Amino acid sequence: MSSNDPGNKLARALQVAGRVDAIEPFRVMEMVKAAAAMTRAGRDVISMSVGEPDFTAPDVVARAAMAAIQAGSTQYTESLGLPALREAISGWYAGHWGQDVDPRRIVITAGASAGLLLACAALVDNGDEVLMPDPCYPCNRHFVTSFGGKPVLVPSGPESRYQLTADHLERHWNERTRGVIVASPSNPTGTAMTAAQSEALLAGVRARGGFAIVDEIYQGLSYGERPTSALAFGDDIITVNSFSKYFSMTGWRLGWLVVPEALVPTVEKLAQNLFICAPTIAQHAALACFTPEAIEIFEGRRLEFQRRRDFLVPALRGLGFQVPVLPDGAFYVYADISGLAHPDAGDSTAFGMTVLKDAEVAIVPGDDFGFAAPKRHVRFSYAAKYERIEQAVERLAKLL
Repeated sequence: MSSNDPGNKLARALQVAGRVDAIEPFRVMEMVKAAAAMTRAGRDVISMSVGEPDFTAPDVVARAAMAAIQAGSTQYTESLGLPALREAISGWYAGHWGQDVDPRRIVITAGASAGLLLACAALVDNGDEVLMPDPCYPCNRHFVTSFGGKPVLVPSGPESRYQLTADHLERHWNERTRGVIVASPSNPTGTAMTAAQSEALLAGVRARGGFAIVDEIYQGLSYGERPTSALAFGDDIITVNSFSKYFSMTGWRLGWLVVPEALVPTVEKLAQNLFICAPTIAQHAALACFTPEAIEIFEGRRLEFQRRRDFLVPALRGLGFQVPVLPDGAFYVYADISGLAHPDAGDSTAFGMTVLKDAEVAIVPGDDFGFAAPKRHVRFSYAAKYERIEQAVERLAKLL
């Protein structure tokens, strides 16, 4: 083919940037597609794979969105977000968490994903290494890659609650390490760092001159003792949060960052150029999330998630799944299948497909979440109705 051939020129023009090769597809989508095909064929598939609440935004939030539309409040906001929403979030930290957060440090984003992108755009440079636990949410490492950084996944097992620790810093921090990204509670494990773990880890990062980004999008869905935000351990911490999980607003694409005051102008500049602003209607709707009516609903839903967890974890253990650490947040159980008396117990992908086809239950293999024994693990989401979770356990019992 000649170099002047139009097809050759087009191929050169559309050559994908090299960094994209390091970003892996979401393998779970193959499972989702297979489950959707089975459902279309008339089979009754129980989904325990989706990472979003089965609840949607309450009526009070929907009414606030409609009121904003009717009032014409649909144009761009400031890139940092509606001042009233930043104030409301600051008030929520004070009233709900006992944490004093200046609203000037709060940046409204187009979901937690945009928040993580902004944080990585601000802090990660070419060649920078960023430590994170393995297993972890896959997009976190891809956000780092997107800005020329190198994610370094550190195997983090049940002995550390599947979380990065100060001891991990001692063994894995080097001259190229720029910082850490952690999540508490975590996807896929549902486990949170203890206050002592957080304090020690963040102190270790600070002592090395690095940054710490803490994903707290599931913190509202915590069970038992109320957790401590990483913000309690210093004004230099960056936290990411979202209206998707506790507030049940997944498709509204709204989240926020809390950043050190010195970083606000940088993040604002990036937000102006990358996103202009978060969705305006969603911002007006989110103001209603902090009303007593809405908080009562969200707290009721949190207790329902806890009820589901308290059924599912013992049930899975009774079937032979190993769940060494009780998930204390989110709506996930990360289960070890290696002890099951099943021919696919050594391959989570094969096991997941068998469970889907033979038991009509959709779960997520561990491959998406890192490289530390992913073939031994599957993730269950209990963001499904209690009765459907009971049915799923019955089907798994028959299969096993």
